[in-house]
Parts: sequence; C-alpha cells; structure tokens
Amino acid sequence: MDGMRKVNIIGAGLSGLSAAITLAREGIGCNLISSQPSERAQSVLAEGGINAALDTMGEHDSPDEHFEDTMRGGCRLEEESAVRSLTRHAPEVVKELVRLGVPFRSENGRLMLRNFGGQKKKRTAYAKSSTGKMIMTALIDEARRYEAEGLIERFPHHELVDMDIQNVSLRSVTVRDSYSGGGLSFPGPVILCTGGLNGFFEGATTGTTQNTGSAAAIAFLEGVRFANLEMIQYHPTTAQIGDKRMLISEAARGEGGRLFTVRNGARWYFMEEKYPELKNLMPRDVVSREIALLNKESGCTGEVFLDMTGLDRTAWEARLSDLREEILAYLHIDPKSTPVPVGPGIHFFMGGIWVNDLHETDIKALYAAGEAACKYHGANRLGGNSLLGAIFGGHIAARSAAKAAVPIDIVPKTLPEGIDSSAQERKKLREALLSGLGIVRTPEAMEQAKATIEALTRSEGSSAIDRDRAYLGLAIAESALLRRESRGAHYRTDYPSSDEAYKSFTLAERDKDGVRVFLAPKTKEGEQA
Repeated sequence: MDGMRKVNIIGAGLSGLSAAITLAREGIGCNLISSQPSERAQSVLAEGGINAALDTMGEHDSPDEHFEDTMRGGCRLEEESAVRSLTRHAPEVVKELVRLGVPFRSENGRLMLRNFGGQKKKRTAYAKSSTGKMIMTALIDEARRYEAEGLIERFPHHELVDMDIQNVSLRSVTVRDSYSGGGLSFPGPVILCTGGLNGFFEGATTGTTQNTGSAAAIAFLEGVRFANLEMIQYHPTTAQIGDKRMLISEAARGEGGRLFTVRNGARWYFMEEKYPELKNLMPRDVVSREIALLNKESGCTGEVFLDMTGLDRTAWEARLSDLREEILAYLHIDPKSTPVPVGPGIHFFMGGIWVNDLHETDIKALYAAGEAACKYHGANRLGGNSLLGAIFGGHIAARSAAKAAVPIDIVPKTLPEGIDSSAQERKKLREALLSGLGIVRTPEAMEQAKATIEALTRSEGSSAIDRDRAYLGLAIAESALLRRESRGAHYRTDYPSSDEAYKSFTLAERDKDGVRVFLAPKTKEGEQA
C-alpha cells in the first residue's frame, strides 16, 4: 500500500498490539518491530487478571473507587489526571476484550470478578490464572486481520540498536535482524513498547530477560528522559526455578491463600495479624517488605509459605487449575495438600520513560507505552492494573502518534559498532543493582552500588551498549539516593517515613557529565511539570 501513512512500533506485546490495532482501525499502518514474536512476549506470562469497576458482583463498585485504590496503592505518586482517565475507561477496555473473545470466567452471562491486592472490592476479571495469554491470543488474532489488509507489517526477530535524535526530535531508528545480522533504518514516529528492565536483573525476576533493557539504555543515551527509576516492585510470592523466579499468582491469595512463617515452633499468619482489614491482600510493596523484615522477629525461622490447602474444590478446578499444574510441574509440590515455600522476586518496573498524559516523551515524534513507560502506577502497582495500563496506554500512544504518521521508506543501514552486550558486564551491573536496590535499602549499600556502577561506565574494553546500560543503571542508583524518604517500593532504613517534600517524580537524563537526576517541579495538585 504505497504512500500509506505509518508509525513504527517497537515491541509486540500487549501495549504494542494495542497500539497497532488502534492505528489500523483508523486506517493508519504500522511497522511492528520486535525481538520475539508476540506469542513469546512478556505479556503472555501475566496470570492474575485485569481490573475494571464493572460492579458485576453486587458490591457497588465504581471507577471512582478504582481510582482511589490505585492512588492509595501507588502512595499518591501517580498523576491524578492519568489515573482518573485509566480507571474511567477500564470497563470499556474489558468489554472490548470480551467482544474479541477473551474467555473471562462468567456465570449465566455475568462476568465474574475476584479480589486482588490493595483493593477493597472484587474488580479483577480473569481467565483462570492465564489471563495474559488469553488476552494476547485475542489481540494477536485481531491484529492478523489487519496484517492481511496490509495495515500491520511485522518485523519479528529485529532489535533496536540505534536512534537518531536531532534537535530534540526523533528522525529514525535502526534495527538489526538477529537472523541475518543486517541493519534496517525506519524513519518516522516511533512508539516504544519494549517492556521493563528485566534484563538488568537476570535470575532475580519473574519476567523474561528477552526484555534486555538495552532499548531503554539506547533511548537514555540519546537524551530521552526517565522517571521514578528507583520504584522496582518485588512480588511477594515467587519461587526460584533455574535462572528466573517463578510467579505464584496473587490470584491464589485472592481465592483465600494465606501466608505464614514459623515462629517459636508454631505457624504465624503474620499478614492477618498485622493487617486485619486486607490481610494477605495488602499491596505488594507492603507484603514483600513484611517478608523481608521477618528475620528481625524474635523466634522466626524467616522462611515463608503460601498455604492454599484450605481452598475448596471449585476454586482449584474452575479458577486455579493451571496454577496448580505449574506448581506441580516446576516445584514438584501439590498446593492442594502442601504449603508452598515462597519469597519476593523482582516483578515490575513502575519507573521508565517519562511520558505525559498523551504518552508523548520529551522528544518530538517519540512515544512510549506499557511497562517501558512511567505511567499510572506511582510508587507501587496494584495487581490487575498492568494489563489495563498496557492496553489503555498503547491505545493513547497510538492516537497521539497517528497525528505524526508519515509514509515510511525502509532503507538498509550499516550498523554501529559495540551493539553486543557482554554476559560478564551484565553480571557486574546486575550484582551491583541487586546489592543496592533491594526491598530494604541502606544508604551504605546504595552508595556502594553507585560507586561500582560509575566504574562500569568507565570500564576499559566494554562495548558501547554495556556502557549505555551502565549509565542507565547509574541513573537507577542515583534516583534511589535522591529520594530521601520511604514511599511504596522504595524503603530506606535511614528515612523510614514518607516526606511530602518528595511527593514528586524523580527525573533522570544523560548530560555531558554522565547522569543528572532531580525532582520534578510541581505545577498544580496531581500534576508533574
């Protein structure tokens, strides 16, 4: 379709597909560029569900209550206008997914909703504990229709290696075909849907390390502004399998699973004692922190178990059968009869590329959505809001990028040097970040992490991409040091309370001296400059 106006989308997970379909419905084409096919995207791994105040459970739920739970869960670091828009449109998002054939659990035509962490009402729609896979399947099918019409052109097994930004405006991106090794240049507007920084924490995250974080590092090198990089969510119920953490869905606790440790020889259901209202469904930052601090409790073994033995037959057969299969296959434990040992693992990155409410970055013709962007989740993400934020964010980013769409001529491009990352350099960065950016953070550990990463930015013989990654890692460490308070996922032993002076985004950008981090100036209530 010669002369068609197009947008380039990098990343073919949930936000990328949402953006591609939104554009196609407006008659605008896209080049959908990804290192993996959609079937292997991070979004497929999402388990628990997607939030929307549909009020099908007779609890008088509303978008206003969804808004309030989201703001409270994120420790009010979010932009109110963005969260208001997200929660107001959430029912439309879920209804559209139903129209596309997502097999959410329903009874007699009524969508069933479950409890999820940090929320007082049942508002999480689900397809057993494979919700991400079911939603991705529906969106992949929808996208294929537009592929057949020529509105979506896929470029799988292609990875971002360079960005051409001049005068605060994106000119083009260069990608490499990982099969042939050849380079291609794509001029025109770009939506980055490249996911979180899982590859910075290999072995310690529930996410796929195919999300290497290198695309974010390249963007950071070229002057793209990032926000709230210190806000790293540890999911409280994970287990180590091989070189990653296996997620044991929050759905298990939503159905009645209980966390306990052994204290003085007896089971202690610590979340139920400490938080009698929401119990085991407190926000994830709270649960993870309580687990991390158990070693300070007198008489505690420190080991934590998720007790699902009290769940009834219907819960296992109708709502959690796939979760049980996973636990049996990978941990060789039957959760119906035996409590499962669990511990926190890195699960989500609330921080990322700074975008405004239109999902525009500070660079003209560059947009971002999904976990790649800092949007909607503040200092801690509520379970069920990630799928919602990715779909809604992809839609908004596409509507914004559509205004800049142009005919795009793809041209071969000679690739720059230093585009391959070293496993040894990645390991050094990973260990430094994990040592300083844990669940409980000390000033000494953060300062040591900063010093180690600063040395990596000057490492002789390291590749250009490894230095770029180190600079982004340095921005993470410096953002944590700048925020002299505890808020959500960021907990400091030297500043254990929240401070209104820091109720603002931390912003990070590259400058001539390396990295600059600063607090966003406040304009009016609920907005960041």
